[in-house]
Amino acid sequence: MTTVQGPTVGRRRLRSALRRARDAAGMTQEQVAAAMDWSLSKLIRIEAGSVSISTNDVKALLHHYRMTDPRQVAELVELARVSRRRAWWAPYKDSLPASYAALIGLEAEAVALRFFQAAGIPGLLQTESYARAIFAAAAPPEQAGPGDVDIAVEIRLRRQREVLRRPDPPTIQVVLDEATLHRQTGGAACLREQLRHLVAMASATNVTIQVLPFTATDYAVAAPFTILEFADRDDTDVVYVEAAMLQDVIDNPEAVKPYQVMFPRLQEKSLAPAQSLALIASIAGELD
Repeated sequence: MTTVQGPTVGRRRLRSALRRARDAAGMTQEQVAAAMDWSLSKLIRIEAGSVSISTNDVKALLHHYRMTDPRQVAELVELARVSRRRAWWAPYKDSLPASYAALIGLEAEAVALRFFQAAGIPGLLQTESYARAIFAAAAPPEQAGPGDVDIAVEIRLRRQREVLRRPDPPTIQVVLDEATLHRQTGGAACLREQLRHLVAMASATNVTIQVLPFTATDYAVAAPFTILEFADRDDTDVVYVEAAMLQDVIDNPEAVKPYQVMFPRLQEKSLAPAQSLALIASIAGELD
């Protein structure tokens, strides 16, 4: 089993392992909850990964499942320990939708990230000014609380540091609809800075940016999405979907599959990376 560093991936892997152990033992959730003197809802939440579980509860659960392999037990106990670690975003928990918090945890350990953006720039590649303009537009002054935008920007910049500056940064592939290059979020100067930042980011060997031009045909993707891939085979791909009023994490393999099929098709319809960067730089130059 590949080492897990973060609580989100640890909890995700643990929930899958505990479900498999229960299935192997031939027990229903109702039977296990009754035997452990737990509420059924507690076991359901544990197996859904929505709550953590103590190491003592894991040991008791595995004993009930008659799992006796010391190595397997030790691995699952360690996953329980990891899943309870305090993450860097914990102080911001009340400010984060659950799906966004899940994204932050998952991307921290992803080995590859594939973004499609029909509008806007991926958060990991945003400048501070662009991010601030995005959040200000999403939270009008009459609705936002004091400091809400500042907190949102702070979290976004911390995400960038945690993912892009880690010792083993993920491979990042981005497909941007050409419209994102023209939408003057924050004004012309803000967009110019953002576009030049994209060109600079693409100089890294792990970052590839392509533009889906206006001339692309048979294009029917409605919402931005991110595919997250992990090193361990047990950690299947996850998709994060972000629309105007919706954020959702999809980790059912069958529901993820259409996105896995769609992304390379979008890449095929897009300009080559060199052409894409030339277009981005040209548009930035027109904003001078």
